Amino acid sequence: MLGICRGRRKFLAASLTVLCIPAVTWLYLFAGSFEDGKPVSLSPLESQPHSPRYAAAGQRERESLEVRVREVEEENRALRRQLSLAQGRAPAHRRGNHNKTYSMEEGTGDSENLRAGIVAGNSSECGQQPVVEKCETIHVAIVCAGYNASRDVVTLVKSVLFHRRNPLHFHLIADSIAEQILATLFQTWMVPAVRVDFYNADELKSEVSWIPNKHYSGIYGLMKLVLTKTLPANLERVIVLDTDITFATDIAELWAVFHKFKGQQVLGLVENQSDWYLGNLWKNHRPWPALGRGYNTGVILLLLDKLRKMKWEQMWRLTAERELMGMLSTSLADQDIFNAVIKQNPFLVYQLPCFWNVQLSDHTRSEQCYRDVSDLKLQKQLSELDEDDLCYEFRRERFTVHRTHLYFLHYEYEPASDNTDVTLVAQLSMDRLQMLEAICKHWEGPISLALYLSDAEAQQFLRYAQGSEVLMSRHNVAYHIVYKEGQFYPVNLLRNVAMKHVGTPYMFLSDIDFLPMYGLYEYLRKSVIQLDLASTKKAMIVPAFETLRYRLSFPKSKAELLSMLDMGTLFTFRYHVWTKGHAPTNFAKWRTATTPYRVEWEADFEPYVVVRRDCPEYDRRFVGFGWNKVAHIMELDAQEYEFIVLPNAYMIHMPHAPSFDITKFRSNKQYRICLKTLKEEFQQDMSRRYGFAALKYLTAENNS
Repeated sequence: MLGICRGRRKFLAASLTVLCIPAVTWLYLFAGSFEDGKPVSLSPLESQPHSPRYAAAGQRERESLEVRVREVEEENRALRRQLSLAQGRAPAHRRGNHNKTYSMEEGTGDSENLRAGIVAGNSSECGQQPVVEKCETIHVAIVCAGYNASRDVVTLVKSVLFHRRNPLHFHLIADSIAEQILATLFQTWMVPAVRVDFYNADELKSEVSWIPNKHYSGIYGLMKLVLTKTLPANLERVIVLDTDITFATDIAELWAVFHKFKGQQVLGLVENQSDWYLGNLWKNHRPWPALGRGYNTGVILLLLDKLRKMKWEQMWRLTAERELMGMLSTSLADQDIFNAVIKQNPFLVYQLPCFWNVQLSDHTRSEQCYRDVSDLKLQKQLSELDEDDLCYEFRRERFTVHRTHLYFLHYEYEPASDNTDVTLVAQLSMDRLQMLEAICKHWEGPISLALYLSDAEAQQFLRYAQGSEVLMSRHNVAYHIVYKEGQFYPVNLLRNVAMKHVGTPYMFLSDIDFLPMYGLYEYLRKSVIQLDLASTKKAMIVPAFETLRYRLSFPKSKAELLSMLDMGTLFTFRYHVWTKGHAPTNFAKWRTATTPYRVEWEADFEPYVVVRRDCPEYDRRFVGFGWNKVAHIMELDAQEYEFIVLPNAYMIHMPHAPSFDITKFRSNKQYRICLKTLKEEFQQDMSRRYGFAALKYLTAENNS
């Protein structure tokens, strides 16, 4: 029953006090006329007698109803004009300090699947609701800790952005995990008129750690009690939200409720909708004291300035100490203490209507995303590009900032203490999702993945992962979502995102459509020691092979692989279409090699390598298909990395349908021309960075 109080996703529905005319229109359209208590259906499929008399009557009723709907819609437009004028006259209110600022931009147009609820309110109050000035900043505080809560916050923020018209300032009380994830997300989202401040939750633990708490939220579930002390001293008011909230209306309507507070009212809360505080859920059920059903703290309006003057800190601490003498611990975290304070001081509460915090059933919205903001992203960089350049779109991609959600699922891993640990790094899109389970079965070590997905695909991936026993049993796989934007697949950006968040000393730079040999993880860790990667610049090459068979009996040893090569079941990778890519690996030598051997760089070489975590990033100018790995290997060579082939390592490419990008490369002449141009520019940049030593790359390219 605890889940009824706190566990389910909550939903904020709009009051009819502002939106009464649209709601009346909705009632007319979907419920019909209620004259004489008899609803009139608008559906032609409704079972009615099929006589001409009934048909004529139905036609008259429909025509009459259409007239009424048009009248209501005209009233609606008039009301909106009045509200717009009123907003222009509304007074401004003081704003709090802005410590850190992250500019964000909305996503790419995927509408969020929201949850629908019952819209309730008194339509007679229409037009009396205080309005919020258009440019007034609305302050929102959220306590967020860990991976799962960070994911919930994204849904909450999207729902707020979906409806908002005002600048927003989010105050996030976050642990180190949530701050890392959300700071990156907001920095790369870039929605204008949104500010974000982070407050270190770990520093606040001592304020509430003395309170025994049985609630699943743990110590973080108590931190809303200390917001008057945590938030800036000049911040007068704030809306406090649980992470599992979803908005169905403009948050300004909730912000406007502050105007209704009177006297000593300093807390805006909705009455609890469960029977928890009534104490009759089971025999010997003994909840904390509360007024009647108590209040739910999933949504709180805090009048911070008055709370501080009332010495809120002292008030809740004394109450908690007194009640804990008999209750021993809290069951619902901060909610129990808020209710105990309110029981003693009922004058503190302004009771919000129930529609501001309800638990709901599923519903889908299909409106277009909020687009009343200008596109500020890329303004400076793009102004330097020539829009008449035939390769403008390629160059633009290099500067595109993609919204990025780090650690989309729970991640937990401590690198080995011997400093030999290796993380497999790869990137993928939705069409390669089926490879994840197989890779997890072949590689037991940590994995860092960047997934290029739309918002809708991210939710599909979440359901896929949560339904997979293999994936859910692995906590050492980091999934980083890079949201889709632009017309090209940003392959090297994805690789860089995955590389940047590797927590081990070494990385195995792979691709998602390769299966590593069984035991490769341990073999690479031993090779790290053998080849002294810690103190030398080496790139260990894992030889790459491929099969054209969708079902393959995977070789369990080098001897078995060589046998399959001889039988034609396996081939060296891309030998028939791009021999140069892996020819320097020297597969003929590898067949009989028993010790690592060095090979020299050659033009178009693109092996899969194991390197230290501090290796160069991939060059972002290369998108889609072509030269994305070649350029990286060239840079490793320019930085004097040695290429060492491992004699007992191998990986096998599994067959799949051609990607969209390789199809464009093969069919689009302009695509190939631009790729050639970008290659030449990259080589020129190499010459500037590495001087005379880089001339060999241009010479090798001309001779190839």
